[in-house]
Amino acid sequence: MQLNQYVTAVQHQLDVAAAAGGQDALALSERLTPALESSLRLVLLEALSDAASEMTLELAPASVEVRLRGRDPEFVVTNPPAASDFEAVTAGSSQHARQAPEEFDGASSSRTTLRLPDHLKQQVEEAAGLEGLSVNSWLIRAVADALTGRNSTQRSARRDPGEQTFTGWAH
Repeated sequence: MQLNQYVTAVQHQLDVAAAAGGQDALALSERLTPALESSLRLVLLEALSDAASEMTLELAPASVEVRLRGRDPEFVVTNPPAASDFEAVTAGSSQHARQAPEEFDGASSSRTTLRLPDHLKQQVEEAAGLEGLSVNSWLIRAVADALTGRNSTQRSARRDPGEQTFTGWAH
């Protein structure tokens, strides 16, 4: 998406407004215009990022991101995994599957908005990354584990050899 036309339009409107104020205002406008360009681009990027966040809420489980390529933003739409990928992520490997694939058929999914404190969101993102999963897939698995009473530390298929895990309470 080219931002130049929007930046140029605002600069033109500033010049028109300054012309009405006389020569001093026009000279000031000419000095301010180059400095305003970077600020205007930043504000436009923030507006586009907010719009992408709102679109993501409406398109969930798909997502929309704004990425900067050079000086211009571009929208990237990421679709949810196919039903077979969804089943593979939520059911785990065949020897560690906790529920039948029919229970996670992908067609019966729904959207839920979850608000997490920033520190908890960061921990979820780190845990998902360590297991090679998206945050959504990690949360689906965590909820399924909680509902079936399975402790996530019982998952040994992705551990490094020799890794030790301790669970319980310390006093």
